[in-house]
Parts: sequence; C-alpha cells; structure tokens
Amino acid sequence: MNLSRQAGWRRTLAVAAAAAVAASAVPDVALAGPATPGRTGNWRDVVVTGVSADAAAHAVTAAGGQVLVSLPVTNGVAARLPGEAELGPQWVVAPQRAAKVAGETAPSATAPTSTIRQTLGLASKGVEGRGVTVAVIDTGVADVPDLAGKIADRVDLTGTGAGDGFGHGTFMAGLIAGSGAASGGAYRGVAPGADIVDVKVADAGGHTDLVTVLRGVQWVSDHSSEVDVVSLSLSSGSPLPYQIDPLNQALRGLWQRGIMVVVPTGNDGPNAGTVSAPGNDPVLLSVGGLDEGGTATHSDDVVGTWSGRGPTWQGVSKPDLVAPGGHVVSLRSPGSVVDKTYPQARVGSDYMRGSGTSMATAITSGIVAAALAENSKLRPDVIKDLFVGTTYAAPGLSRTEGGGSGGLDAATILAKAGRWKSSQASKQNAADAAAVGRDATNWAAFEKAMVDGNPDAAAAQWKKLSKASQDWAARAWASLDPAARAWADADWAARAWAGAGTEWTARAWAARAWAARAWADADWSARAWADVDWAARAWAARAWAARAWADSDWAARAWASDSWNARSWAWLPSS
Repeated sequence: MNLSRQAGWRRTLAVAAAAAVAASAVPDVALAGPATPGRTGNWRDVVVTGVSADAAAHAVTAAGGQVLVSLPVTNGVAARLPGEAELGPQWVVAPQRAAKVAGETAPSATAPTSTIRQTLGLASKGVEGRGVTVAVIDTGVADVPDLAGKIADRVDLTGTGAGDGFGHGTFMAGLIAGSGAASGGAYRGVAPGADIVDVKVADAGGHTDLVTVLRGVQWVSDHSSEVDVVSLSLSSGSPLPYQIDPLNQALRGLWQRGIMVVVPTGNDGPNAGTVSAPGNDPVLLSVGGLDEGGTATHSDDVVGTWSGRGPTWQGVSKPDLVAPGGHVVSLRSPGSVVDKTYPQARVGSDYMRGSGTSMATAITSGIVAAALAENSKLRPDVIKDLFVGTTYAAPGLSRTEGGGSGGLDAATILAKAGRWKSSQASKQNAADAAAVGRDATNWAAFEKAMVDGNPDAAAAQWKKLSKASQDWAARAWASLDPAARAWADADWAARAWAGAGTEWTARAWAARAWAARAWADADWSARAWADVDWAARAWAARAWAARAWADSDWAARAWASDSWNARSWAWLPSS
C-alpha cells in the first residue's frame, strides 16, 4: 500500500469518524496514487471552501496552487494544489470525486406500469406548474415532442454540446413537465405547465464529477431569478459531513436564496445507512422511491428495495418522504446510451420504463412546481414542511421500512398549498440552513484540532460556533429513527454530549475508544473495525461497513469515472 495514500486516508477517515458525533470534518491531506480521482501527477484537484471565494482563491495561490474556477455559491473555488501542500485549518479541502445519477432499473416489458398521476391524485388532463421553472441538473435534455416549447434555457458545462447522449436527463424532464403529446396524454408529467432549464453536467458517456456539478449549481445561483426549483437526481460517495461538503453547502446556498432543492437518497438500499450525499443533508428535501405495484391505491405501496435509507452515518433520519419511483414511464432520448443498451425498456416509440430514486426526485420536484403555481410565496423551508406534513401512510411505507414520513400526497399538497403556514419545524429548518452555512469554517477548525489531538483548541473552537449550531446536536439526536436510536444508546451516544444540553466539550468524547486517536492509528482493515468498541456490532449490517472500507483501493473503484458509467447508473433489466 502506498504510504502517502495510507497517511492521507488515515487522516481523512479519522476526520470522518470523529465527525460522526461532532458533525464536522476536514480531510486536508491529499489522496495519493495515480488511480485516485482528482490526482494528476504531483498535483491534486480539490474544492477549497471557507469564508469567501476570493479568500479561498488567495489561499490557493499563496500555497502555489492554481484556481480553476470560482464557486461563490460554496464560498470557495475549484483548484489544483501541488503535492502534499496544506492550507490552514480554516479551509475545507475536499478531493475531487465522481457523481452518479440515481436511476436504478429499466424493467422488462412484462413489469407493471406505474400510474403516477393516478397514484398522486392528479387529474388526467391537468396543467399543474404553470409559470414555474425547474432546473434539471443532469445529463442534458433532448429535443423531443413532449417537451416542445418547454425548455426555457440551456447551459452545457461538459463541452460536448446540447442534447442528452446518455438518456437520463430527458427522462427526468418528462416526469416533471412532459406534455404527453406522443401518448395522447397517457404519460403526461406531473407539472406539464412548468418550464425546464436544462443544466447539463454529464457527457454522453454519463461521466461527471464534483466540480462540474458545482459549476451547474453555480450557474443556477447566478441565474436565480430564472429558477424556482432544482431537481438534482445525482448522488456521490462523499467522505465529508454534510456541514462542510461542498455540494451540500452549494445546495443549501440555493435554498437560502429561495430556490427549492430536491435530491435523492440514492439506490444503495435496502440496508440502513445507505443514503448518499447530498441526500444526507437534513436541510434539503431528500426523497426515497416507492413502488405502487401498478395500482392507484395506496395500501399496496412499498418502499423500493433499491431505495437508500437512513440513518446516515451522522445520525440524520432520511428519507424525508417517498414518491413513485418503480417502473415509471417517461421520455426516451433516441439513440442514447440507455436507449440502445435497454431496448426492452421501450414503451412505444417515444417512451421507456425506469426505476430509481432519480425518478422519485423528479416527480417530487414537479409537485413542488405545482405547489408554487398555487402559492408563489412559499419558501423552501415551508414547502418541505408542507410536503412532509401531508404524506399518506401505508404498511409498506413506515419509517422502519425506509419510508420516512410516508408517501407523497400531491392532491393534499395542492389543496393546502394556498393556506399553509410556517410551522416551528420549518422555521427551525431555515435557521439550521443558515447556521451550518455560516459556521462551516469554524466546524473545520474544530475538527482539525480534534484530529491533531488538541482538546483545548477544539474546546475553544467549539465556543466559536453559533448557539444554533451547538443546539443542532440535541435536536438531531432526539429525532432519529429507531435504528439510529438503537446505536445512539452506546457509550459514545447523546449522553456524552447532549445530556447536559449542548455544554459538552471535546474532552467529553475525546476519551472514547472510537475518537480521533483510535481512528487515526488504525490500519483501516476489517480488523480495525472489530477492535473499535462500537464498530463491528453497530455497523456490521450497514452496506458501507467493513467490506467497503477494508480494501485500501476502494476509492479507485468507487469513485473512478469508469465505475459509475451506464452500468452503475443501473438501468438494468428486471423481471
């Protein structure tokens, strides 16, 4: 094993491990080795965030690095840093990483067809979403009849030109705003009155990465007057806590500017702990996928086995809700990778079937557009409160089954959108969004002190966090779903730091067997997990447990661009 890589991963994972309670980390040592994404010779591609984009650019330049693109929405820049250069503890240095679309399966012709509008309680010929614009950050959108006159704007951040060579973004746009013209209205989107902004961040091979996606989010931020909703059906394997992950931070920035953001939980279910970033963010509206079995009744609805579910490794309960995502029909992008690879998924000449939390995310985004058409004054935190507060229950959609608050109830949402008021929960959600954004730099400095084994410095940094950020701890742990509460009762649980409100310091948990020193000194094999007091017992059943972390070369396979191409976007045949 490359020693510099081992040192880098020890440092990075020590940060991530300590962050499971502190909810903060900063991997400020580069990943090493040519197979690691973001590494080019003696340079490493990173995203640097802190107090502002200008300040981040200055720090990168001072360290001998190159600024690649400014990303004010993250308070940072995409950059290339030399060798093992480190920035100060006030900077979050995130490695470049791949992202993937959260589509799961393309079923066979015999699979039941989703009845989306019927399941959601929408009229067959409605024109929901009129006057609202949804940005689809995806693989591009093809010019097809059902989207004629629907594309309000386009931007290509891949350099490959307009269109959808992969076939995913077109499918999402159809679920949101497709007219159903080619099917006599049978496969109409959930907000056919809405407009689409096509933000293309992946090429015809389905390849994208953190920086390209962030450029897409930045474009939306720069054109915020043109966009009401962002539908981001992407997920990535981030090692960072949501507070300081650049993608999470950027999306929360849109949220604070009044743009509603809908994201998937990912398709790594059915085990607990399988939610991918940015679906792990407690501020954003995170959607899992349900399969309604081809009927419009709710009693037979179940959470898709592929749907990611919480709690997250930081103890956040996800998803917020579930929406139709199994065997749904939407637009085909003729000649695309998905179209040619899975011809059995075609429905007529204009449509195809697919499953996944991508689909659930797009459908939910469309209903957000419909709600905004009913009441344009709704803010993101109120919209989330409305959606979570109006879900329907079903035996197969319980929280323990990964259903979050329940199934998306579009009819009830639209009936109540005009008079829904901010609840205490929605106000708190808005406060959390602001707090974690303002405190990102302090979180980074706090975690750096912990990993360096300096509890006094960590305690001092803790005091610099806002009261809202400190209070997040008790609230987060108090609202966990059952699986989280089960392992929250261990020695390192809320008692250590929430038992006295938020008056704990680094010393309260630094002595725990799993703290920074224990993780930093581990050799990151399966044995290391077993040696840690809570590891094997608490996490053995998690999809990302020992087998995912044990192999020192997992990064190359998990994040390299060839590991999440058409195959791992998982439009695989199913019966």
